[in-house]
Amino acid sequence: MEIQVAESQPPAGLPVKFVQHAQQSRTNLQLAAEFRTLSIQLSEGDERRSQRLQNVQGFLKSPRWRELFNEIIPLRSAYQQRWTDEQQRSVALTKIAEHLRSTTHHIETVNDTYVKFNTSPTLGLEAEAVKRRVGRDGLNVVSARPRLVALKLVSWFFGGFNRFLWVSMIAFWLCWQPIGNPPQTGNLALAIVILFVICLQALFSAWQEWITSRALDSITNMLPAECTVLRDGQQQKVAGVQLVAGDIVTLRAGDRVPADMRLVSVSLDLLLDRSALTGAANPTIGTVNYTNENYLETRNMAMMGANVTQGQCTGVVVATGDRSVLGRVTQLTLRKKAARTILQIEVHRLVNGLTTVSLVVGALFILLWAVWLRTSYPGFMSVSDALANGFGVLVTFVPGSLPISLTLALTAIAKRMQRHNVLIKNLTTVETLGTVNVICCEKTGTLTQRNMAVTHIAYADQECLAARLMGGPVAAARLYETAALCNDAVFDPETAHLLPAERTVSGDATDCALLRLAAEIHSPASDVVRLLTIPFNLRRRYMLTVCKQPGGQPYVLIKGAPETLFNWCTLAQTADGTLVSFDAALRTRMENTQARWAEESGCRALLLCRREFPPENNPLTGLEDNPAQMYTVATQSLSDLCIVGLVGMVDPPRTEIPSVVDTFRGAGIRVFMVTGDYAPTAAFVARQCRIITGSIIDSIEDALYRAQNNLRKPVVDEKPLSRFASRLSNFGSQGTPQEDLCKCRSVPASLALAREESLAETAVGCRHSLVVSGPDLEGLRAEHWDAICSYEEIVFARIRPDQKLQIVEELTARSNYVAVTGDDVNDLPAMRAAHVGVAMGNGSEVAKEVADMVLLDNNFSSIVTAIECGRLVFANLKKVIMYLLPMTNLSEIVPSMFNVVLGLPIPLSTFLMLVINTITDVWASTMLIHEEPEHDILLHPPRDPQKESLVDLKFFIQAYGFIGVIETVTGHFMFFLSIYLQSGIGPSSIFMAFNRWSDGYMGYSKAQLAEFVCVAGSVHFMALVIMQWGNMFAARTRTLSIVQQNPLWGPKCNPLLLVAIPISVAVALFVNEIPWFNEVFLTGRIPVEFFFLPIPFAVFLVAAEEARKYVVLLFEFI
Repeated sequence: MEIQVAESQPPAGLPVKFVQHAQQSRTNLQLAAEFRTLSIQLSEGDERRSQRLQNVQGFLKSPRWRELFNEIIPLRSAYQQRWTDEQQRSVALTKIAEHLRSTTHHIETVNDTYVKFNTSPTLGLEAEAVKRRVGRDGLNVVSARPRLVALKLVSWFFGGFNRFLWVSMIAFWLCWQPIGNPPQTGNLALAIVILFVICLQALFSAWQEWITSRALDSITNMLPAECTVLRDGQQQKVAGVQLVAGDIVTLRAGDRVPADMRLVSVSLDLLLDRSALTGAANPTIGTVNYTNENYLETRNMAMMGANVTQGQCTGVVVATGDRSVLGRVTQLTLRKKAARTILQIEVHRLVNGLTTVSLVVGALFILLWAVWLRTSYPGFMSVSDALANGFGVLVTFVPGSLPISLTLALTAIAKRMQRHNVLIKNLTTVETLGTVNVICCEKTGTLTQRNMAVTHIAYADQECLAARLMGGPVAAARLYETAALCNDAVFDPETAHLLPAERTVSGDATDCALLRLAAEIHSPASDVVRLLTIPFNLRRRYMLTVCKQPGGQPYVLIKGAPETLFNWCTLAQTADGTLVSFDAALRTRMENTQARWAEESGCRALLLCRREFPPENNPLTGLEDNPAQMYTVATQSLSDLCIVGLVGMVDPPRTEIPSVVDTFRGAGIRVFMVTGDYAPTAAFVARQCRIITGSIIDSIEDALYRAQNNLRKPVVDEKPLSRFASRLSNFGSQGTPQEDLCKCRSVPASLALAREESLAETAVGCRHSLVVSGPDLEGLRAEHWDAICSYEEIVFARIRPDQKLQIVEELTARSNYVAVTGDDVNDLPAMRAAHVGVAMGNGSEVAKEVADMVLLDNNFSSIVTAIECGRLVFANLKKVIMYLLPMTNLSEIVPSMFNVVLGLPIPLSTFLMLVINTITDVWASTMLIHEEPEHDILLHPPRDPQKESLVDLKFFIQAYGFIGVIETVTGHFMFFLSIYLQSGIGPSSIFMAFNRWSDGYMGYSKAQLAEFVCVAGSVHFMALVIMQWGNMFAARTRTLSIVQQNPLWGPKCNPLLLVAIPISVAVALFVNEIPWFNEVFLTGRIPVEFFFLPIPFAVFLVAAEEARKYVVLLFEFI
């Protein structure tokens, strides 16, 4: 039987069986990301730990008193509020890490553990002690998120803008009775209409929460129903929730670990499956002695939620319920508030700001009536009229549908992305994509085809191409064994009739390439047994197997990174199978071979080794049934290795990648490669993918030099290149140095040609790129990272998972919005720390679950569509606001102001304002959300949330000072024209009329004057509706002309937008032509000519906007 084990780091691949294990919920998979991040923080050095603590302390010291005021008066930008939300999780995670760092349960001896928890190894706890500890610590349960349905109902009906609608509804009800004298039915009808609007808003909020929230599975199924516990000297069956610290629990194969336990006794074959916590597919060997100072990685701790897959063990409970690691991590995933996008924050602030203004304006109107109109013009406005006017401003001034429009916009864009095989996990991601300015991507499978093939093989004395494999039978047999048996890939049996290169293989890309190589040598042997497998991971950088042939002795096969295994090798085989000493000269020759392969063809090099033991002194003999001991012996046998061969393999880039990277570069997005590969190999592939286009490739020494001399941007200098940078700067696409075509340093002609093809590179003369390896990142200070992060093109090679997390954290700390691609459990911390985590559709289930976005077609180019959609949602929402604000604010507030200040009869009733806000504008604003992107949307740099908000001064000037003025003037012109055509009364007689507008004024009765106003108000309403048609067409584009992106035909058309015209006409006829509406809401029948007179004004609005866009483009002032 073969045993696969995982050590401190999980394996690179995640098999399908993990997905089917234990019916894991989405919540459980999310725990893995937090667990891996905690583990990395526990392993950090003192300097990085100190820096992280300083950041946390600085955040905690920041004032909190402003939070209340931000709800009403925005004091901070949306970016700062979002940053505060993100820091909450970071603080909580750091606190947990600091607590676990001080935990010493795993380091203490078994006897010390018994003494610490005041328990006996023979008697366990007494019943009285158990009772006291239950009272002190509570039950062994992980707290779940409370389901407060009543509070949710309250928030749906009374939260947000609805609270003001309730106040307005009550005010209108009171204006009907008892304040109204006589009672006006219109006020009662308005109260009912507002109540209906409140119900619609509440229902939409409930629907929004239902479709956007992810059902979090209960954590209780991770606890066993019963477990065996030693109490009062007897083994008892006790419910898992009744466990307390100090209980001695015995577990067997198939049991689930009920609490965090310090193992005090284990069987030789004990294996623990911690995949629910770590995401690692392979089980971990359990031991009594600690194997790692990291509390989360040591093998003498069994954490709550793990499973015993083999053997048995006994442990002392050290933490229960919320005090366990599972409980602490669960709080981060189950109790955290739903993250708000920056757009949601900005819309919330905009609505709050407009509400504050409307409250002030409404209160001012009521105050003017109380101190001026009531005494100076008695009879002009009653108490109920004054209150209705003031609260009508509150109802109509704020576009209450704006938050709904935002949700609809995010949902529409998410569906649009899904049609392009991009799955968005939450609506937050949609908006964040528009701000991404750095993409950190993997090499294998993301930039390359994941179709790796062995191309080169080197023995101690010669090298050859894999297609023309040379060597004697002994060398070939050793090469075959190591390639085939130190391998987790498997052939699909249904393709057995095909050639090895054509067969379907399941497994890691590297393993697949080696398995095909082995099959080319000769047919697989089925008699060799694998006794133990230690999978490859990015920390060890090797894979080890212990094998045994029938009747033979166990031996070790190992493959891994050459720079790691070279240190343990003493022998190497030649092509004919002879073993020679692996001396310094041979090592140098093989290192040069590895570098040459990388520079010439981008080969990834892998060293294949083996170790055999003398039959009379084989330490692995007899350990077949003791995996823990075999693991220890095998890992201690990493010396005196014999090199079987050095193999080079190539994974060609995807054909579309260069153009995709160029698209990102044109969009102002930097693409960095983060890989575990050898630096020259990574640099070669990066050059093929156009991630590196610079003529000069800097090393870490160059970056440190820049940091030391405060050079913010890479510049041409006289400092000589480092040896590594010189090597990288002198290989071209064919690997042959060419003539000097760069004025500052010697570079190949192919690189200079690439520079000429890049407009950006031509502008700066010589672009510097940076290639840095993982070991170079150790001990870097903040100023060093400042220099590194300023490069436009970076390749990070030989990167460990903790270093990938560090890279993301350093980039985000410098105001970068980062997207990270990943496909396995090693990438979880970095994906979780990034603003957008991206997983491939063929990646592991845990990576896809933790990711914010999944590329279902495994195509990196799909990120282009995602970025475009992220920018589109911001652009379309600005269009919606530009469409709504001029009408809901200026065009509707000015009539009320004219009524109060200038004594006009009310030009536009509150009811007709509500009709515009809640009916006629809804369809057009909804269709604007579905506008296609403008052609230059990816030719601008990404939005900087710290500098570019959703609305700013220039936006308000355009909305109010330009469009709003045109619509307001048109509406009032039609109002005055209607009254004049009906009665011959001119505007001069209408202004300052106040209480004179009554019986006998200008020879008309009060009823006639009221009829004139009703009809004119409806005409005013129709004029604003038609002006909104023009605004609708003008708002479709921010910079393009309507001719360039017309709504009727072409790829950017939006014919559904035209449906708003018949809808608004139908609504206008409905509310103005039906007698009931005329009597209750005081509307009037609109003369036919007023359905056409406003159209030229709407055309003028469109023409004026076209002229404005032309001037903006002409002077590049936006």
